[in-house]
Amino acid sequence: QVQLVESGGGLVQPGGSLRLSCAASGSASSLGWYRQAPGNERELVAVITNGGSANYADSVKGRFTISKDNAKNTVYLQMNTLKPEDTAVYYCNARVRSWGRYYDYWGQGTQVTVSS
Repeated sequence: QVQLVESGGGLVQPGGSLRLSCAASGSASSLGWYRQAPGNERELVAVITNGGSANYADSVKGRFTISKDNAKNTVYLQMNTLKPEDTAVYYCNARVRSWGRYYDYWGQGTQVTVSS
């Protein structure tokens, strides 16, 4: 089992930046960030594999960057040029492979609000 502890959310004006952090207690095949706005389903924002390959939702490409520090077992999401539509609860995700199956673990969520 992997425990995830997130930090870094908050209130920011449109065009501003925030960086989210997520410390994982164990190893995972991939680490990622999802978000859920009120009334919407949870959606993928960005994911990074053990090998360092990253994928992004089209809506955040060019504005968000996912990275990880293997020594600290921590994944980051640098969010630039934030828009009001980025407002959501952001969840850290760890996908762990065990005995041929994948299991998802989630952080507690951190609120990001983009508003003037």
